[in-house]
Amino acid sequence: MNTSYYETLDENFNKAMELMNKELSHEELISMLKNGNIAEKQIAALRLDTINSEKDADILINNLTGQDGKIREAVSMRINEFMSNPDLLPFFENTKSYDIFLDAIIDINANICRNIISAISNMKNNCEFSSYFTRKLTQKTSALLEVIKDFDFQEGKYKVNKEVFKLYWCLETLYHFTEKVDFAELKKILLTAKDINEYTIREKTAKILTKHFSDPDLENARQELKNDPNYYVRRF
Repeated sequence: MNTSYYETLDENFNKAMELMNKELSHEELISMLKNGNIAEKQIAALRLDTINSEKDADILINNLTGQDGKIREAVSMRINEFMSNPDLLPFFENTKSYDIFLDAIIDINANICRNIISAISNMKNNCEFSSYFTRKLTQKTSALLEVIKDFDFQEGKYKVNKEVFKLYWCLETLYHFTEKVDFAELKKILLTAKDINEYTIREKTAKILTKHFSDPDLENARQELKNDPNYYVRRF
């Protein structure tokens, strides 16, 4: 690497340190989140103590996808924190945010997936959100299953791993929203997912089946997975 690369690194580090120590108002932090560079947006998210409006929430959410991973992770942490506060939660309850949340639960960074699943779990009792989000979630999960069920997992290709990763986090989200999901759709998903030749998918399926549905087909599926050759699947 050339000298200019290290000079740029030093310059960015010094700017970041300056921002961490500088007194910044709430309005300045929000402005940085909206218009700043990678370092500025990341630091603004980490230093933000609260939000005061739906506009503030929108600016946070708009940085949750299509941004550098450092920004996305910092923003997801703050969103999770703010949405756990009943006084701040209403700022996030608007339809335009729901599709962004749907993309964020399958982010390539697992920490972001966890943060957003935790965050949106606070909106389970919002009927508008639960109805819209779970419908879209089951559609996305079913589409992924249609692709993945025909994969040759021995190939180990990037596309295989990427799609399995997405399905894994969709199933984890379904676990948290099971009681809000259309039962017929959920049953179809679980009966397909239990046969996927990738243990992490069967593991998540087994986890959902611990809910003990009053359905003979799902009970049979649960018993089948309790005898799965993989320990992580049958432990449920």
